[in-house]
Amino acid sequence: MRRRARPDAPDGRVRLVYQRFRRAAGWLSARVLARWRRSLQLRVVTSALLASSVMTVALGLFVVHRVTDGLVVAEKEQALEQLASGVTYLGDELSSIKGQDDPELDSVLRQAARNLSDRGSRATDFAVAVLPTGNRRLSPKYVPRYSPDDVRPPAQLTGLIATGEQRGYQFTRTSLDDRPARPFLVVGAPVDTQAGRFDLYYFVPLDDQVATVSLVQNSLTAIGALLLLLLAAIAGIVARQVVTPVRVAARTAERLSAGLLEERMVVRGEDELARLAHSFNQMAANLQRQIVQLENLSRLQQRFTSDVSHELRTPLTTVRMAADVIHAASDTFPPALARSTELLSNEVDRFESLLNDLLEISRYDAGAAVLDPEDTDVRTIVTRTVDGLAQLAERTGSELEVVLPDEPVVAEVDPRRVERILRNLVGNAIEHGEGRPVKITLASDADALAITVRDYGVGLRPGEAQAVFDRFWRADPSRARQTGGTGLGLSISREDARLHDGWLQVWGWPALGAQFRLTLPLRRGERLAAAPLPLAPADAGSRYPRAIEAAPRALPAGAAHPALTPGPADAAGTEEEQDA
Repeated sequence: MRRRARPDAPDGRVRLVYQRFRRAAGWLSARVLARWRRSLQLRVVTSALLASSVMTVALGLFVVHRVTDGLVVAEKEQALEQLASGVTYLGDELSSIKGQDDPELDSVLRQAARNLSDRGSRATDFAVAVLPTGNRRLSPKYVPRYSPDDVRPPAQLTGLIATGEQRGYQFTRTSLDDRPARPFLVVGAPVDTQAGRFDLYYFVPLDDQVATVSLVQNSLTAIGALLLLLLAAIAGIVARQVVTPVRVAARTAERLSAGLLEERMVVRGEDELARLAHSFNQMAANLQRQIVQLENLSRLQQRFTSDVSHELRTPLTTVRMAADVIHAASDTFPPALARSTELLSNEVDRFESLLNDLLEISRYDAGAAVLDPEDTDVRTIVTRTVDGLAQLAERTGSELEVVLPDEPVVAEVDPRRVERILRNLVGNAIEHGEGRPVKITLASDADALAITVRDYGVGLRPGEAQAVFDRFWRADPSRARQTGGTGLGLSISREDARLHDGWLQVWGWPALGAQFRLTLPLRRGERLAAAPLPLAPADAGSRYPRAIEAAPRALPAGAAHPALTPGPADAAGTEEEQDA
């Protein structure tokens, strides 16, 4: 059995520190990314700083490279000149030696090497080495001031001199004493005399050149850092001058969108930003004028609809009374007159329904619709609606199939409005169901309930779905209404659903029928996240993912509408038809 590490154990503390570090790093990276996405000024300054950094580094490397090359070339030329002088001096000193067996040869070589070391204008690190070739009577290496074992010419240079080259040079890292290895320039040349051949080497330290290059690098680094800070400040100031008017315009636009139509930008100067502010103010003034005109027109339209509806109610009541009296005596009329009396009574009923719907629409337009919620078992609403439309279904030949859960589905809803939604949906399904069955299904979960009304009639043709919830819209204008509807039922149903903070959506396809889905939260004020029932019916197959929805009025920023998440056989768009 695995034992869990205790927090006070060493590995537990390390894991805890690591987790805290990861959380802190994640939080910091999220803040930085959010700041990067939201700040144009930060992006401009960062981009300018990166570009300046690349240019500064490239320029610094170029300058350091040129300075290094100049110092190295100068030192090389000076060392080769000193080597040539040393070769001449050593040849003159050995000119008096008659041969390799001359007893004075060793002392002359020692003195010449000492003199060559003293003649140099170098520091004490400067070293001279004379190497005899082919004479075993002499010391293998003559080196003044340093141990011969420490002064070792590079093998590559000695090989070059052995091939007969007059002179050569090589850069190497070595040490002439106990100090760490450092850069040296080693130059060498052969000296041919009567006493034999001798190889002369100069070890020239490059400490001054390294110090100079380091000084140049440090200076360029400091200057580059200051230059980058200056460029960042300049970029920040310039970006702020450009971004500030944009921020002001964004804030002004937000206030305009919030309804503060009097907001305007301050115009300063005559440059491009001033022209932008002037154009923005002119656009805002035009929008304000147009919005005010539209509000006045909408207000007049709403008042006209409300006034006409109220004014028609009195004469309609009179006509209704007269129609009832005539219809009550229709048994004594001739058949043609009796039929006309029946039609008159039906049309008066339809006119009264239309008038009631117009009044309800005017309340929604005016924002005066009020919800009267109460805890209700939605199953009773579904049962009552189906019972009320049973005779209509029998007359059209449609069978109403109801699927209800065994447990009560109690929700905080307005029973009158929910029943009106279901009556419109079921009546619409009966009217367009072509005498085929109509299936009503109720389901719920912990947060929401859903009711689907499925018919197998004509369905929705491409291009028609987005107009389903429009006022007075009909799929087929030549089609006679069976239910005596007014053309406002689905529009009112959508408003009723939105008043409950719910969704009313529809799936449809030609010859496959349609399915409406009503989704409501169980508790008032809660936001819907998903529906207990899929939008597209399972019996439609997955080849027809065409749907149209009446979406909620507001969604969280960046949140996807739940109906936009396809189920096993559904895909949907918000009040817009998508191609299959």
